[in-house]
Amino acid sequence: AIPSADQIRITTSLKSQKGSVWTKNKSIFEYWEVEVTFRVTGRGRIGADGLAIWFTEEQGLEGPVFGAADKWNGVGIFFDSFDNDGKKNNPGVIVVGNNGKLLYDHQNDGSTQALASCQRDFRNKPYPVRVKITYYQKTLTVLINNGFTPDKEDYEFCAKVEDMVLPSQGYFGISAATGGLADDHDVLSFLTFQLTEPGKEAPTPDAEIPQKDKEKYQEEFEHFQQELDKKKEEFQREHPDVQGQPGKTPCAFFLAADDVFETVSDRELRQIFEGQNRIHLEIKQLNRQLDMILDEQRKYVSAVTEEIAKRGAGFPGQQGQVSQQEIETVVKTQEEVIRQVKEIRSSVTDALRSISGAQHPGSAGVYETTQHFNDIKEHLHVVKRDIEHLVQRNTPSSEKQKCPELPPFPSCLSTVHFFIFVAVQTVLFIGYVMYR
Repeated sequence: AIPSADQIRITTSLKSQKGSVWTKNKSIFEYWEVEVTFRVTGRGRIGADGLAIWFTEEQGLEGPVFGAADKWNGVGIFFDSFDNDGKKNNPGVIVVGNNGKLLYDHQNDGSTQALASCQRDFRNKPYPVRVKITYYQKTLTVLINNGFTPDKEDYEFCAKVEDMVLPSQGYFGISAATGGLADDHDVLSFLTFQLTEPGKEAPTPDAEIPQKDKEKYQEEFEHFQQELDKKKEEFQREHPDVQGQPGKTPCAFFLAADDVFETVSDRELRQIFEGQNRIHLEIKQLNRQLDMILDEQRKYVSAVTEEIAKRGAGFPGQQGQVSQQEIETVVKTQEEVIRQVKEIRSSVTDALRSISGAQHPGSAGVYETTQHFNDIKEHLHVVKRDIEHLVQRNTPSSEKQKCPELPPFPSCLSTVHFFIFVAVQTVLFIGYVMYR
């Protein structure tokens, strides 16, 4: 296992590797809950072997069961990546209990010993996978967050085992292993909580850790702190030119090779920027469509105004009055549509300003705005049909316009030319076949 500042790499993506991390002291919690955050990443479509979370009476520092020892006394929650039995039920989560006498059934992926299981794909997810394991009143529950969303509390039920008796005290651990295929198994956090029954008081932290141990830990911390300060001073004396320039440390030379591959954070940022760019393009296209709709509205309003002037001068009497009222109604409707289009345009402008600062863009606003445009287009077609109906109604039958008749369509090829072309083509084809 390789520790770093923000994670522990249990195993690297090399063949036949094993690794594990265990607590130094036994847990004295009667009921407990652990929250584990990890990543399993690999370049292949299939990975191996998997990762395991343990609560056992003794530390299983190394062994054949996902990097930990077999014949454990406690429980193991296995995240199995490779399908050994060929039943196409992997990647999966398996809960296996042991009393210290059973050997794990690798060939069948522990299916003959599993107390509960669920099929979940936990490899190569955009966000870290989170697992919540609860042991309360002899009931073990496993909840999992598949890593599709950044919501840390988006858990779903995976497995449950009732009437499960575990050791009253034990060690927590996490292990991983690779086989012929290999994945990187990284653990980002491992949080342990004590659960107490309602009405019972939890022991104070002073009672959990003896005073002698606390003093020993404090001395170790002070010693490490002094060593760190000493190394910082030595580095500053040896490299006075790089003081105050972050990034120009000796570690920067080793990070140059990693820049060739895209990290998880870089991939997430790239996805966010690509989503924002798509939304920007959609909003620009919507603005262009709004401008076209406004131009079309202005044309309709000018045409209706001219028609009102013509009908008012050419058709006096009751018929002119009726058409005047209908046209005024159409004009009012057009003005209302223009007002709605302007409101939508202002809302789209506000959305464009808000999108520039968003980290996780969505597509709901674009969908609603597009729906508004479709409604406006449908309303415009209705108004256009009403205007055409009014024009046809108020125009005398003798003065109705008729489209000119099209002239006869000339023939592009005469019959003689066609047969000559077919004969020439046939001769050429026969000559080509004979030549071959």
